[in-house]
Order: sequence, then C-alpha cells, then structure tokens
Amino acid sequence: MTVDRILPSDEARDLLDLATEIADRELAPKVTGYEERGEFPREVLRTLGRAGLLGLPYPEEYGGAAQPYEVYVQVLEILASRWLAVAEAVSVHTLSCYPVARFGTAEQRKLLPDLIGGELLGAYCLTEPQGGSDAASLTTKAVRDGDAYVVTGTKAWITHARSADFYNIFCRTGGPGTAGISCLVADRNTPGIEPQAPERTMGLHSSPVAQIAFDGARVPAERLVGGEGAGFTIAMSALDSGRLGIAACAVGLAQAALDYAVGYAKQRQQFGRAVIDFQGIGFMLAEHATQVSAARALLLAAARLRDAGRPYAVEAAKAKLFASDVAMRVTTDAVQVLGGAGYVVDHPVERYMREAKVLQIVEGTNQIQRLVISRALAKG
Repeated sequence: MTVDRILPSDEARDLLDLATEIADRELAPKVTGYEERGEFPREVLRTLGRAGLLGLPYPEEYGGAAQPYEVYVQVLEILASRWLAVAEAVSVHTLSCYPVARFGTAEQRKLLPDLIGGELLGAYCLTEPQGGSDAASLTTKAVRDGDAYVVTGTKAWITHARSADFYNIFCRTGGPGTAGISCLVADRNTPGIEPQAPERTMGLHSSPVAQIAFDGARVPAERLVGGEGAGFTIAMSALDSGRLGIAACAVGLAQAALDYAVGYAKQRQQFGRAVIDFQGIGFMLAEHATQVSAARALLLAAARLRDAGRPYAVEAAKAKLFASDVAMRVTTDAVQVLGGAGYVVDHPVERYMREAKVLQIVEGTNQIQRLVISRALAKG
C-alpha cells in the first residue's frame, strides 16, 4: 500500500525516495540471509551513512542533513518496513550520537562526522542486569583517578555491544539517586571493556545484543559529557527522542505486516472467493489499516512538537506505547490471516510477529510509557 505523505519540503521527499530505493535494493534482498545467520549487517549501516541517512536530524556542520524529526522518523519507518533490525540500528546509533551532539564539548564533537557518516558505530549503555526500567538506581561506578575515570560494572541488553566503535556509558560518579549519574564516551578498544556473548533472542537475530562488562576500564576525563552529575538528564532527554525512533520502527513493521496480509488475502481463495471478501478477514484488515494510520499520525504529531521546540515527552510516550501495541496486534493477526502458512518461515509474517514484541520493551517498556502518561495526567 502506498502511504500518502505530507512532507515539509521537496528535499524531504527526495530523502524518502532515496531511503525507499536503498531499502528495496540493499535491505529487502538481504534480510532473510542475515537473520538466518544471526549476522550483524555492518556494511549496510556504512552504506546508509554514506548516503546521508544516519545523520538526518543533526547539523550540517557535523555532516548531518539538518532535517526535522518528522522527516527522520518517516525514513526510519521505510527502513523498518523492509528490515526492522537495520531500522532499530539506525535509531540506536542516532540515539548514541545525541549526548555528544547536544551536550558535548567542541573537542568531543569532532567525533561526529565519522559517527554521522557511518564510519563509526555507537552503542548506548544505560540498562543494567538488575536495574531494568529503574535507571536512577544504576550501580556501574566511575572513580576519578588522575586524568581518567576508572569504570567498573556491567550493562545489559546493549544493541551493537560487539560491533560498536564507541560506547556512551552512564555511570555513577557521585552519591545515590539521579544527581550522582554521569555520562562518559569510551572507545571500544579501551582495555577493560569486555562485550559478552550475544543473547539468544526471540527476534532481531541480525542485531545481536549482549552484556558489556567494565573491569577497571580507564576512560580519559576529557570524555566526560556535560559535566559530573549531568548523566541522568542526558539519558532521559535522549530517550524521549529514542521513543520516537522506536515508534517509527513499529509503524513501519506494522505497515509491512498489513501489506503482506492484504496481498495474501486477495490471492488466497476459499469457497470460491478471495478470503479478503469474507467480513471476518476484511473487517480485521480494515481495523488494522486504521490503527496503522492512527499510529503514524500520533508519531508525526509528537515529532512536530519536537521540531517546534515544544515539550513532547508525553506525546513521545503515547506514540511509542500506541505504535508498538499496534505492531504487536497487526503482526499477530497477519499470521492468523495466512493460517498455517503464516506459521512457517516461507512467509515473513512469522518474523514480523517475533520482532514486534521487542518494540513493546525497548526504550522503556510500555508499562513505563503508561506511567509517564498517567503522571502527566495527575499533574494536570
């Protein structure tokens, strides 16, 4: 199904056309093989970087495209409709560039051209094995020792853990609570940074996640971002943007599942009729088409608030919550539309269903999104 989009400029339309062309040429033909092998598509990320699609929301002076977020999230949606793991990688990488781009020193920002160009890949190390959604209780420590911080602790569920060239490390440099958290940017070859074995995940097999152990890793003090105690503010503001990225991934995945289910239902004949002509199937698909459009509208409304410089955290939470729930519902029912055929790997809907689940978990579980929204309601 062709999505009718209202875009802010001709340049934005050209970028979406470019994203579609690359997605069709470089992503769609490769996804099955990479997923089966559990192989991370590092060269695909470089291709996207060289095409200018990894730095869309960042300033031109750092090699970015200076595009509004409403354009960036629609590019993510297109990528996700062909290969969710790649779209999620772009979202995580964009999130990983944010601390330095927004809070970094002039010297630290010299990293950005290579990051935005795709030559360097970033990871975002916030979650811990016991911390989960309670980021304020993180225990990874960074102790100042001369001209460096010595980092000790473990991070969990880190995307790009074994492939990243640099890590944003959220760690405790002070006392308990949010005021004691800081952010360091470390190179992957720093002694004492030890990515662990990949987790055996339900989906996104081509985007392995893993724990990272920090065993006395010495990170230069000049890699402290935003000053001591600024880490929690950096993390939360980055996550607001990251939730828009995950919502975009969810919309793209849901659209892909819907399109595949509709195509199958138009061809599949039962009792002398296409199964889409039976109300049980046709009405289900109509409901899903409406929900995907609603999720896209909610996402774009939140992105446009961000572009206007207005508060958008609650709207980002709504978009992430609704879009990922829609993706789970649409992908599950797409399997049902295909019947037995939907349960085998010959059709992508079984992969879509497995992938959709993670979108209800990453960048804050949907229970956390409901908490953010309900607290906003309580405050009036």
